[in-house]
Amino acid sequence: MAAAGGGRYFCTAGRGLELFLAREVRVRLGATEVDCVSGKVFFSTEAELGELRKLKSGERLFLLLKKHPPLAVSRNKGKMLHEIKSLVIDEPKYWLDVLSIWKNIHGCEEEKNFMSQENHLPLKRKSQEETNTATKRQKTEQTMSEECQAEAAERYMLPERKIDQDCWTESKTSLEDPSKSSGEKPLVNEKLSFRVSCRCSGAVAKILHSQEIGRAVGIALMKQFGWQADLRDPDLEIFIHLNDIYSVIGIPLFRLPLSNREYIRTAGLRSTIAWAMASLAEISAGAFVLDPMCGLGTILLEAAKEWPEACYWGADISDSQLEGADVNIRTAGLMDKIELLKASVKALPLPSESFDAVISDIPFGKKFKVTKDIQLLPDILQEIERVLRVGGIVVLLLSQDLRKHMDGITKCAENDSPNAVSDSTSETATAKALNIDGDSSSLTNGVEESFLSSRQTQFGGLVPDGIYGVSLGKTDAFIYKYRKISTVGNQQISCTVPK
Repeated sequence: MAAAGGGRYFCTAGRGLELFLAREVRVRLGATEVDCVSGKVFFSTEAELGELRKLKSGERLFLLLKKHPPLAVSRNKGKMLHEIKSLVIDEPKYWLDVLSIWKNIHGCEEEKNFMSQENHLPLKRKSQEETNTATKRQKTEQTMSEECQAEAAERYMLPERKIDQDCWTESKTSLEDPSKSSGEKPLVNEKLSFRVSCRCSGAVAKILHSQEIGRAVGIALMKQFGWQADLRDPDLEIFIHLNDIYSVIGIPLFRLPLSNREYIRTAGLRSTIAWAMASLAEISAGAFVLDPMCGLGTILLEAAKEWPEACYWGADISDSQLEGADVNIRTAGLMDKIELLKASVKALPLPSESFDAVISDIPFGKKFKVTKDIQLLPDILQEIERVLRVGGIVVLLLSQDLRKHMDGITKCAENDSPNAVSDSTSETATAKALNIDGDSSSLTNGVEESFLSSRQTQFGGLVPDGIYGVSLGKTDAFIYKYRKISTVGNQQISCTVPK
């Protein structure tokens, strides 16, 4: 496979995962000129197509054509459309250079076959397996796509505003060949078919519909390059995103999102979130890793695929969840890496201090309403602490509601525990980056900016080591990281959880 030859790319990411993705492209791809904005990461790399496919924390990957400041908004639609067309088709030599990179990435002979194989998936019919997977993903609350992301600021901040403040529109525009009515000779005829996908948000969307933009740009490209429009099975897709922060034009490298894992039969937690959680757990060769509420096993699958030299255990009280996890594990071919057992997280049949890392998505308050069951959270945390070795890592995903309860519990723990840490210690935890080829604990420039410097307190022997705000699509959530520094015995912590 030919190298990308120093191409410039961008990859979309779920809100809160931008810095995880930035860190990953540096480590996995040796990327340079990495630039993060909300919902996207821009970077340069000479990585081959196979390496680009391995990105785990991103959604969709694009070859970057242009990135410009936001358009000047005008009430004159004609003027704005002219500016957009100029933005897209200016510098035709640059277009040819980027298309050359695109062809080299895919290989001249396999270019059409590669694209058409993926293009057929969403058209006349899908295979039964893809249809079932898509249906199950739609039913999953955590499922989101890059269309759900709000590009709120140049640097990541946990947004306070609601997503409906952006007026999202998208179109895949229908075109007619203008060559019959135009005497213009195409600049170059590459015999490519194409379609335009346009998405607008913010001020631009209040003036122009994405359909108008897509049609105007499509006609301009047909005149400029002699390409033919094909909405169903194009060689090339042109992606345009206009908002109040920037104007971006790119070519998708893959039809399916990177987050669509072929080894996951039944979707549970969003795979990108699961991978990000595992990357914080500092998993090393020979480590023992536990998910005590494993559900369908997504966290274990992502961790075992990335760090296969560790040993993984999953527990759940639900037979149906364990059955789904077993199917996923078999589909992924990880039967020798992951062990499952039926058990309650309140009373795990496992020896004390037997695991190096515990990673889990705590469901209370997200899939289920917060009820009196939430009072069990202190017992759950104490059982997790019991099975964790000193020096081990806990990574938990909490909903917004559950985070409030966690804060109340840790405050009680701070008051009751003689080993409570000081404010200065709890507020200066530093996020650690992953090492793809071995341990997940090497230090790099990475997710520090996504680390929320809110006050955190110790729970028993668990010292806080970071909180990360992420999006689950319709709701926000928080990844909590703790490190066990001591064994405090069977100390019982009881308190009334605030409502």
